[in-house]
Amino acid sequence: MDMGKYSIGVDYGTQSGRAVLVEIGTGREIATAVKEYTHGVMDEYLPDGVTRLGPDWALQHPRDYVEVLEETIPRLLRESGVRPEDVIGIGIDFTSCTMLPIRADGTPLCLEPRFERHPHAYVKLWKHHAAQDEANKLNEIARERGEAFLARYGGKISSEWMIPKIWQILDEAPEIYDAADAMVEATDWIVMQLTGKLVRSSCPAGYKSIWHKRTGYPSRDFFKALHPRLEHVVEEKLWGPILPIGSRAGELTEAMARRIGLVPGTPVAVGNVDAHVSMPAVGITEPGKMLMIIGTSTCHVLLGTEERAVPGMCGVVEDGIIPGYMGYEAGQSCVGDHFEWWIENGVPPAYWDEARREGIGIHDLLTRKAAKLRPGETGLLALDWWNGNRSTLVDADLTGLLIGATLATKPEDIYRALIEATAYGTRMIVETFRASGVPVDEMYACGGIAQKNALMMQIYADVLNMPIYIGASTQAPALGAAMFGAVAAGKARGGYDSIEEAAREMGSVREKPYVPNPSAVRVYDALYREYARLYDYFGRGENNVMKVLKRIKSAVAQEEVKTC
Repeated sequence: MDMGKYSIGVDYGTQSGRAVLVEIGTGREIATAVKEYTHGVMDEYLPDGVTRLGPDWALQHPRDYVEVLEETIPRLLRESGVRPEDVIGIGIDFTSCTMLPIRADGTPLCLEPRFERHPHAYVKLWKHHAAQDEANKLNEIARERGEAFLARYGGKISSEWMIPKIWQILDEAPEIYDAADAMVEATDWIVMQLTGKLVRSSCPAGYKSIWHKRTGYPSRDFFKALHPRLEHVVEEKLWGPILPIGSRAGELTEAMARRIGLVPGTPVAVGNVDAHVSMPAVGITEPGKMLMIIGTSTCHVLLGTEERAVPGMCGVVEDGIIPGYMGYEAGQSCVGDHFEWWIENGVPPAYWDEARREGIGIHDLLTRKAAKLRPGETGLLALDWWNGNRSTLVDADLTGLLIGATLATKPEDIYRALIEATAYGTRMIVETFRASGVPVDEMYACGGIAQKNALMMQIYADVLNMPIYIGASTQAPALGAAMFGAVAAGKARGGYDSIEEAAREMGSVREKPYVPNPSAVRVYDALYREYARLYDYFGRGENNVMKVLKRIKSAVAQEEVKTC
């Protein structure tokens, strides 16, 4: 293979976009650039600072995504000295389902003056959970009709997915629904900005939009049963060719090439989902190896040889992750967000002062203090539902729980308990897959937390009683996206003809895994049994206090809006 060729991967996360320039053949990351989103996550107000958002809303601004391209890619070229003509491909990955309503030419509705103060005209981020009512109704109708697709999604469609979000727009803002020529995943929209044409990726279509490689979308009768105006939603709002991952979506347009400093005609890969694109970045191309992509949330992805029904999974899609296999997805809605919530709201000033004196970050300080505690020493147990439960309960109306606190409980005790809660949530997912006939033989992890927090990874190894292998790259999703960019280019242009070839040469893990500690395993086995009891008690309908509290909160908030 010719050396001196490169690919760019752009990973769009919850708070920022990051781009990486990768050397073909070695996977060596030549340069990395990060751009924080100008508008961040909008969960209280629109950019005007006046238009207030309701409970469980989470929006973003599409202009932020283009800014990521305009700032990071030129920076990669400047810092590396790589010539634009030596960049042979571009790949994109995104959080999902992150969606937006657009005109046929790709213009987001929120950029039109008449809609700039309309919340439904903006991007709905993956963790926008305000479509839970629509998700509940969709699931009820699908069950009543005996829709076969439900089994492929663990028995429930999440409020995070595309159809509930579209339905919410129709329910609450029919004028936005009418004005939109298409509803698109953000990953497909960015690819459209690069290539000038709308091409939909089979990955988010399969996992988030109830599309199936062999049978397509659900029937018109099903959509009509949801709402008469949704009968033709596929033709009217979800049009566009659906191409498999690893395909070339198109080539970089002259206009976009000028804006980002690359050569017109550079191949652009079909968009991907951040979790799924990470698997080849750690070298996984075969079944039985589960990868945790740990960030603000965690996605768990796994390959299988058969299509199995797994309760509470996010989906199983043929060719969804690696061609030739069934790609399974599960997830936890609150992981990094969990810890950040505690940092921002529960850590006293004395701890911040101590961190400043020692010249370390507050997370580092709490991690160091928590590491001195033995398993079970805190006396605490938590349910990791601060942002709802994605798997295995698929219920965004569930909320967090901390039990066992006393007047002697310290901030580091709670910090450790929250870490342990996320590990128990992962164990619940692993055990559910195994019980459903989908083997999980090895565990891998990637993402910033997996790279930086040794305590957390050791706790996961102890709770799961499995070694955990850590991806070598600090930017696994971006690396994976770059690998798909190299596949889009093809071997004839210096890239690869398959993602398996790319994974063999460019994917890797650290040499030493985290290994379970037998004494810790025994304690965590006992604690996990109690976690599982709480999980069932609060999560499966025996005690709906979490939902009652949420309804009361919503009613009070609505009354406040009426009196304003």
